[in-house]
Amino acid sequence: MMSRVIATFRYFLRRSIRHNKFSPLIDSSKCLFSTGAAVSKQDVAGYHLGGGPSFMRGAVFWEPNSHLSIEEFQIPRPKAGEVLIKTKACGICHSDLHVIKGELPFSSPCVVGHEITGEVVEIGRHTDRRTIERFPIGTHVVGAFIMPCGNCFYCSKGEDDLCQDFFAYNRGKGTLYDGETRLFLRSNGKPVFMYSMGGMAEYCVVPSNGLAVLPNSLSYTKSAILGCAVFTAYGAMRNAAEMRAGDTVAVIGIGGVGSSCLQIAKAFGASEIIAVDVQDEKLENAKMLGATHTINAKKENAIDKIKELTGGFGVDIAVEALGKPLTFMQCIKSVREGGKAVMIGLAASNAFAEVDITHIVRRKIKIIGSYGARARQDLPQVVKLAETGIFNLTDSVSRVCKLEEATSAYEDLDRGDIIGRAVVEMD
Repeated sequence: MMSRVIATFRYFLRRSIRHNKFSPLIDSSKCLFSTGAAVSKQDVAGYHLGGGPSFMRGAVFWEPNSHLSIEEFQIPRPKAGEVLIKTKACGICHSDLHVIKGELPFSSPCVVGHEITGEVVEIGRHTDRRTIERFPIGTHVVGAFIMPCGNCFYCSKGEDDLCQDFFAYNRGKGTLYDGETRLFLRSNGKPVFMYSMGGMAEYCVVPSNGLAVLPNSLSYTKSAILGCAVFTAYGAMRNAAEMRAGDTVAVIGIGGVGSSCLQIAKAFGASEIIAVDVQDEKLENAKMLGATHTINAKKENAIDKIKELTGGFGVDIAVEALGKPLTFMQCIKSVREGGKAVMIGLAASNAFAEVDITHIVRRKIKIIGSYGARARQDLPQVVKLAETGIFNLTDSVSRVCKLEEATSAYEDLDRGDIIGRAVVEMD
């Protein structure tokens, strides 16, 4: 009789926690049936409520200019302040491509991918109550590629995009902020590094400060780009450029991030939005995303044409989204006197550009670097833009593929064959 009572209690307890009915009363870091329960390596199959797989697949970068390989991993385990996500989708970004081509040094082997959506399946032990309440099991989330620690000098000032631990540990060492990766190969336990959260895998661990709730009304697949492409564009236009309604804007390089800049500029009330690229197909797509004018820089002098379109002055704000010395210079020369040239395109580590110092000084030109937005403050705002339909996700994602097709998608991106953004679906 007693065994039946205990079994019944366990059933209802599991069911109640799954639906978050007891979340204010139960500390999930201490409950035997919680997502934070201690689980031995031999018992990984029970790592979250209702059970789960004992291993996962992920796309591994081994060395520059080699194909990604699909490897099996132990299920990663979150620590305090971290959340385990069942990845639903991950965007294909040019930053990954820089790593794959060896243009940006990064620890290897590593799992690439850094703009994800997914479902919360576990919360690390000893995580604070408010985080547990904010991200209960089953919550749909989107992850920002800049995952702030929340405690460093810059995070304490609200400058999440400059987080010391993110750059020192993740970008510097390929780990999370205790100096350790969460990824280990299934076959031999070999550690594999993480580019951001290592999102090109079926599960990933993300510091909770890098997450925002994704409304059920938004598609996992389409929304993956919110965590990098849109997040980066928002940071450039809102924080770096401090764009105001009525400003004139030029965007140079209409890839995934550049396309997002067009939409953000439109949402913020730009009076003119000029798209610059060398591919007519991308420029046609730019018109659907908010561009009022387009310039093919192969056929016209981009700087002269921008000046012509703005009565000889240049734009209030020019955004460089490609990361090349030529487009860097075009950006600076396209702004009016007192204008802002915002640089968001990552370049190869040995890339340099020269500037006309006297022109910069005399004409009060502002050159501003912008890597991304602030996860805690800005990511929820980015999600809201998509939720209200102000940001058009449907036309921003032009290709959807499977994990096994990631290498070919990156190759197409390198050739310039992807219009907008490609996204990998994990299911």
